Amino acid sequence: MRTSGVLMPISSLPSPYGIGTMGKAAKKFVDFLEKGGQTYWQILPICPTSYGDSPYQSFSSFAGNPYFIDLEYLCKDKLLTKTECESFPWGGSKKYVDYGTMYESRYALLKKAYARFMKKVPSDYSEFCEKEAEWLDEYALFMALKDANKGAAWTEWDKKLKLRKPEALEEAKAKHADDIEFYKMLQYLFYKQWRQLKAYANEKGIQIIGDVPIYVAGDSADVWANPKQFYLDEDLNPIEVAGCPPDAFSEDGQLWGNPLFRWDVMKKDDYSWWTKRIAAMAKLYDIVRIDHFRGFDSYYAIPAKDDTAKNGKWKKGPGMDLFNSLEKKLGRLPIIVEDLGFLTPSVVKLLKDSGFPGMKVIQFAFDSREDSDYLPHNYPTHCVVYTGTHDNDTIIGWMKTAPKDSVKFAKKYLNLTKEEGYNWGMMRAAWSSVADMAIVPMQDLLGLGSEARINTPSTLGENWKWRATEEQIDNKLAKKLYTYTKMYARLNEKLTKKEETSENHTDRKSVV
Repeated sequence: MRTSGVLMPISSLPSPYGIGTMGKAAKKFVDFLEKGGQTYWQILPICPTSYGDSPYQSFSSFAGNPYFIDLEYLCKDKLLTKTECESFPWGGSKKYVDYGTMYESRYALLKKAYARFMKKVPSDYSEFCEKEAEWLDEYALFMALKDANKGAAWTEWDKKLKLRKPEALEEAKAKHADDIEFYKMLQYLFYKQWRQLKAYANEKGIQIIGDVPIYVAGDSADVWANPKQFYLDEDLNPIEVAGCPPDAFSEDGQLWGNPLFRWDVMKKDDYSWWTKRIAAMAKLYDIVRIDHFRGFDSYYAIPAKDDTAKNGKWKKGPGMDLFNSLEKKLGRLPIIVEDLGFLTPSVVKLLKDSGFPGMKVIQFAFDSREDSDYLPHNYPTHCVVYTGTHDNDTIIGWMKTAPKDSVKFAKKYLNLTKEEGYNWGMMRAAWSSVADMAIVPMQDLLGLGSEARINTPSTLGENWKWRATEEQIDNKLAKKLYTYTKMYARLNEKLTKKEETSENHTDRKSVV
């Protein structure tokens, strides 16, 4: 079945309070997708962000980002007032997130909500805490201890806490009980609002595709609570870290810095941590997109002491052994895998053996004059085509900054014209391709330039900030999107059935 969707981070939704949330604007975006005939809403990871504000560097693989808790919903629940919300600064621009201001204002406000929450605790709160205890208890304690240590990484904490000595943990739980409860409440509120949003989307026929990074942040509850699952030395410092080797785009390679998994240890307990993680993500999303799929075949290990990725070495990953284990325990799950970059024959085989659809990015097709797997005429049907991802420039930005020969080739190959709009021409190529699924970033639908780019890899400070304004997401754009979607037979199945029913009803009336 041919389908399509839109990539739009929750953080990029309109909101009067500095960042996109799971509130009214999120539901309006679902309505926009429905009107546009779409089937999917792809988002970025929704876990709490750490240093650099990247959703791919999180304090937990299981927790939700408190920034996405909608404040207007909390006002309805009488946990906050509108006056209180408006009394805090939220940054000077509707088009960009100010994370520094966000951090100061958001948590101060949520502390006010917590005080009222504890005076009248909802009846299902304890049930939530018990159900999610396996990850929630560790996460809440971890965050409380980070606060007690003025935000310092867990590797810098008191040795007894760092090494998780039982007596030290029990003492910490008693000492920081109120802070622990605060972080549990945030997760209760997050999951309550998330479930409501997802139910609303699913009711409209919209499925949510959620990103799962392959790696976790070093400063996370995941690593602190499970140190034996990672390549750490006796002092619990990383021995080797993750990244990518030097290539045409980066002379020094990419040094991500994430601790690497001890796949040998994970295999011995039948990948229990990964099972829990994927099971949780499968409940959270309708479809899971796993980032950096090639890392399961072989991963790039960089000495932790190095400040570039030049001296890394490729090492063997778990391959199909992991995915066979997951399928045996969880069943066949709807998964998309990010298989971009240079792929060795063994990675290609892993993709084929897994049966998961990989990704094609149209922008990549024009990086060279050679025949490319990213050119639409080379696509298999079993894949997901993107005009770009969160790591790419927008189409309009790419047209202005890419090498002239690349742009010339793209114009000729895709028949791009100013009259149609370069962005619409490239999106048309995605929708008209044989790929089963086509996803376009919201910035491309809006025809925005590099100012709307989500992320520039290997840079800090200006990423993850872009936001849409309320007036940009309108019915006119939805109608235009619907026209293209219908033209290339990618209409939402639920919508198609509605139209067929309506047409049949009209035909019967005319016969009568």
